[in-house]
Amino acid sequence: MSDVIIYHNPRCSKSRETLQLLKDQGVDPTVVEYLNEPLDAAGLKDVLGKLGIAPRALLRTKESEYKQAGLDDQGKSDDDIIAAMVQYPRLMERPLVVKGNKAALGRPPVQVLDIL
Repeated sequence: MSDVIIYHNPRCSKSRETLQLLKDQGVDPTVVEYLNEPLDAAGLKDVLGKLGIAPRALLRTKESEYKQAGLDDQGKSDDDIIAAMVQYPRLMERPLVVKGNKAALGRPPVQVLDIL
C-alpha cells in the first residue's frame, strides 16, 4: 500500500489530471474511489484536520444533494455538514490527496505537489 492516498472520482477531469500528475512524479498512490468507498465521519474529520479547513469549505455547493440536505442553511453545524458528506459522498470536493499528516485538494492539480 502506498503512503499516498488519492480520493478519486474517475469521471472528474481534475481528479484524473491529479492522478496522472502523481504518476508523472513517480508516485503510485492508493486510489480510493470515494463514491464507492465513502469516508466515514471519523475519516472525513481526519482529512479535514490535515487540510486545515472547515467542513463547509469542502462542500460542492452545486450538487442537488446540497439543497436536499439543507446545507444552504448557514446555521448547519460542522457535524451536520460532515454527516451530509458521509450520506452523500458527491458533496465532497475532489480530488483529495493525503500523505502522512498532510492533505491537499487537487484544485488545481499542482497543489498536491506541496505535500509530496
